[in-house]
Amino acid sequence: MTSNLPPITIGIPFYNAEATLLDAVRSVFVQTHQNWELILLDDGSTDRSLELARSIKDPRVKVYSDGQNKRLAARLNQIPGLATHDYLARMDADDLISPVRIERQLSLLVRRPELDLVSTGICSLTDKNEPLGVRCTAENFRLVPRNVLAGKAGIVHASLVGSKAWFIRNQYRENLKSSEDANLWIRAYSKGDLAVGFVNAPLYYYREDGNVVLSKLATAYREGIRTILKDSGEGYSSMDKIYAYSLTATKLIVANAFAAIGSLELLRKRRNGQILSSIEEENLREEIEYIRNFKLPQ
Repeated sequence: MTSNLPPITIGIPFYNAEATLLDAVRSVFVQTHQNWELILLDDGSTDRSLELARSIKDPRVKVYSDGQNKRLAARLNQIPGLATHDYLARMDADDLISPVRIERQLSLLVRRPELDLVSTGICSLTDKNEPLGVRCTAENFRLVPRNVLAGKAGIVHASLVGSKAWFIRNQYRENLKSSEDANLWIRAYSKGDLAVGFVNAPLYYYREDGNVVLSKLATAYREGIRTILKDSGEGYSSMDKIYAYSLTATKLIVANAFAAIGSLELLRKRRNGQILSSIEEENLREEIEYIRNFKLPQ
C-alpha cells in the first residue's frame, strides 16, 4: 500500500446502476493507494442503487441523494464542492478500475506539478466482464488544436484524475445531451487551461456493450458539430474548424451507414486497436475476478 501520496476524493455519480455499482465500489476498495474518500452521488435512481450505496459501512464512503434526476454533467459539477481533498478522480458506476490506477495517476501528478489532469488507457469489457481489447494514448502525446476540436484529444473522460481546482474553474455545460466531456476539453484548451498527461496503460475497464448504438453515437456527433460551431472560440483556426466539422459530419454518416447494414459492432472492434494476447487476457480476467470477489464492509 502507498503512503507517500496525497489523499484523493473519488467521485461516482450513479443512476439506476444496481447491477454494477457494487463492483465499481469494490474496485475502489482494492486500490493500492488507500488514502481516499469515496463520494457516491445518486441522480434520482428508481431501482435499488441508493439502497446498495447506503449499505456500505466504511467512514470513507459518503452517499448523497436529493431525489432529483439532473443528469451526468450537473452531478459532475456538484462533486468538487463535496470533495474534501485537493485531488479528484472520477469513474462511472458501470465500470471497473485497475488496483494500481489511482497510485499511478497520482504519482504522475505529483511528479509533474505543471499538469492539471492525468488520463489512462482503456480495457474494453462486455457486459459479462469479458475483456475485448485495449486502447491507450502514448505518454508523449501532445494536444494540438485540430485534434482537440475533432474529438481526438486522447483523453478518457471517466479515467481522469486531476486537481479539484481545475474542475472548479472548468465546469461542464449542463444543457448538453451528450459529449459534455469533449465540449469541456474544447473550451478549456481555447483558454489555455488543458494541461493533461497520459499513463500508457489500460487502467480503466470500460463496459461498452450499451454504448456503441446509433442513438448514442448520433447524439454525440451532433453535439460535437454544435460545439465546433458555437463553443470553439479562440485558439482554433478556420481550417481547424473546417477539418473538425467535416470529420465529425463524416463520422455521423458512417455510423448511420453501419447501422443500416447491421454492422455497428465493427465500429466497436475498430476502437480497440490492440488485440489482447492470451497472457494479457488471462491477467485481466484474474484481476477482474479479484475485484469482483472483494467483500465490501456491509
